[in-house]
Amino acid sequence: MKPIFSYLILLVSLTICCQTVLSQAHPEPKTLEPGSDAPDFNLPGIDGKNYSLGSFSDAKVLVIIFSCNHCPTAQAYEDRIIDLANDYRPAGVEVVMISPNSVAALSLAELGYSDMGDSFEEMKQRAADKKFPFPYLYDGEKQEAALAYGPVATPHTFVFDSKRVLRYAGRIDASEKPGTGAGEDVRKAVDEVLAGGQVTTPVTKVFGCSVKWSWKDEYTKKLNKEWAEQPVTLEQVDTDFINELIANKSDKVRMINVWASWCGPCLMEMPDMVITDRMYRHRAFELITISADKPDKMSEVLRILTQNQASNRNYIFNKDEAFELIEAVDKEWRGALPYTMVIEPGGKVIYRKQDTINPLEIRKLIVESSYLGRYY
Repeated sequence: MKPIFSYLILLVSLTICCQTVLSQAHPEPKTLEPGSDAPDFNLPGIDGKNYSLGSFSDAKVLVIIFSCNHCPTAQAYEDRIIDLANDYRPAGVEVVMISPNSVAALSLAELGYSDMGDSFEEMKQRAADKKFPFPYLYDGEKQEAALAYGPVATPHTFVFDSKRVLRYAGRIDASEKPGTGAGEDVRKAVDEVLAGGQVTTPVTKVFGCSVKWSWKDEYTKKLNKEWAEQPVTLEQVDTDFINELIANKSDKVRMINVWASWCGPCLMEMPDMVITDRMYRHRAFELITISADKPDKMSEVLRILTQNQASNRNYIFNKDEAFELIEAVDKEWRGALPYTMVIEPGGKVIYRKQDTINPLEIRKLIVESSYLGRYY
């Protein structure tokens, strides 16, 4: 056998062996079955406290819901979870929500229905925005609670009785779209546990985004590599072309960022521009940058864009006259850089900002536009 073939056979064997070892090291978690005792946990909450099962020792029923920030299905059920917590607290029922997702395994492309990801800091922001009346716990670092409970998707609900025996595991209700369901499945289970009877349907299937297990980050790495390899282009444009951009006769929400290579704040916010583009580019959204540099600076402008992997549409004004560019972009613009606009199809400006943007503010505006939305 020739040496090259021997090497290839060895390489394939080692690859298969490594994949087998990885699979054995991280087997698919099993979902906790009714009749099982609640596994204990020790997790940080967004309120600065740590929580365990003992933190809810007085509850007649404990409802643990594995959910997260980014998933459109999870967001669709947030108000129902809030109502569940408020409605049943007088009956001695406690609700706690746990985010199981690893940030490393969550790609920007999966954030197209949200204004934020699943980091601990972003959980604090989501809880504040929605005024969660229950503890919101972070399990994304070690995922020990998620491994013990085995949620399949977000949201996944587990209802425990006063002895912390699991009585129900499954969906909140069968109607994902907000306004079409009221948490019927979980409410029925809670009512039956409070009444001391058997839960009629102890297990239901769930629907939503898969849990982002830390060892399943292949897609994120692959996507990041693909983005890094996408070509970055730069074209010269005149005022007529800019007028067309502003008129936005496309079917997409268009964010236009005017910047320059010599502008420090512009360079500071460019990574946030690229992140926003990667979050929403597969939806009805596009990012367009226009450089206010003089045309003879094209090579430097392209260098900066390439360094930032800005594979969106990029243009540079084809004249040295800055005031002509300002008038073409927006007559309300006073001329300082950076300058950002968000324009809906048909030319309606829903956001304009001279100076650096607040990334969360602008992403919330984009995702809540009627042309995108948080839900399917």
